[in-house]
Amino acid sequence: MSENRRVVVTGIGAVTPVGNNVKETWENLKAGKCGIGSITLFDTEKFKAKLGAEVKNFNPREYLEVNDVLRTDRYAQFAVAAAQQAVEESGIEGTVQPERFSVWFGTGIGGINTFETEHTKLMERGPRRVSSLFVPMMIANMAAGMIAIRHDCRGTAMPAVTACASGSNAIGEAMRLIRHGYADAVITGGSEAAISPSAVAGFVNMQALSTSENPEEASLPFDKRRGGFVIGEGAVALILEEYEHARARGAKIYGEVCGYGSTCDAYHITAPHPEARGGAQAMTDAMAEAGYSENDRVYINAHGTGTPMNDVLETIAIKKAMGEEAARRAYVSSTKSMTGHMLGAAGAIEALVCLYVLNEGVIPPTINLKEQDEECDLNCVPNTAVEADIDLALSNSLGFGGHNACLAFRKV
Repeated sequence: MSENRRVVVTGIGAVTPVGNNVKETWENLKAGKCGIGSITLFDTEKFKAKLGAEVKNFNPREYLEVNDVLRTDRYAQFAVAAAQQAVEESGIEGTVQPERFSVWFGTGIGGINTFETEHTKLMERGPRRVSSLFVPMMIANMAAGMIAIRHDCRGTAMPAVTACASGSNAIGEAMRLIRHGYADAVITGGSEAAISPSAVAGFVNMQALSTSENPEEASLPFDKRRGGFVIGEGAVALILEEYEHARARGAKIYGEVCGYGSTCDAYHITAPHPEARGGAQAMTDAMAEAGYSENDRVYINAHGTGTPMNDVLETIAIKKAMGEEAARRAYVSSTKSMTGHMLGAAGAIEALVCLYVLNEGVIPPTINLKEQDEECDLNCVPNTAVEADIDLALSNSLGFGGHNACLAFRKV
């Protein structure tokens, strides 16, 4: 197996809180549009957290037949939709052998809405009322499986399930599949649909969610006023392809996935390590693989959740990985200020952002950043997009269980 094959992105699809396709999503992120609002998917009267970043006006019938809609969880519907968009844009189908076409798709939680619905039936109406499709609708690998079935991907078909690092881990592992010769193309990314009563209750009770009822004062990365993240949902899919294969067929190339770091804090199930050792190492590894130099003009899409601990420790991680001076020169923004935290899909939408930053030279802002925390003293691009020519774009994802992932992208 070859170990030095280059990996590029040739298609992107998106279903997000700020748009149901890539163009709408990107234009709204550049414009600083907030996708956060009152949760409508269930009654929040008894809940402390009442805001979410929901996908709006999504019609699964645009991508699935009626029977398939009834047999799939919302998270899988988002994944299938984003993958369909990406495949169509890339023109990859029919150009790669099915045995060399793979899927690696992330989710942090999987079909939690299905679990709630069927568990309620069990408790209220007895075991005979539970759907025969309960298990396949719920399990976290089903988005990857459905994508593989639809697009005849007969190579690896795997989920990445590493909490909030799932989307980034999926993309990184997909890159390695191609780099080391096990696939020529991979449909990858992440999907989540966990705006549900049990998930919101659980996150609230562990004091992770913002309880603000004002969308402009809820998701506040790097701001002194931050008090937790806002739960989001959606999916983004990327087509990763071996560079020579893409070039030979004249594919549009968004950029190269040129570095990947994956580490574990090995410290605590929810809290990051107090010295940010795992996050810093993931960045260091990704930057080294990407051939980072001090002359690179760098953009970092931060994990930037808006929780008090994460934002300070991520700042420390960035400084450790880059050095104090280079860290201050880099542009850093958290698009979670607009999309909320899409959990297992977060790394995927943030990869989309990195690729568009490289292509357009526009950096989306961290909105509602009015009182920047002195401990988060980087260039966090407050409130308004800026123009900047970037050489290297990095995306950080840090998940429960101590999972850390960093992706690095360059122009081709």
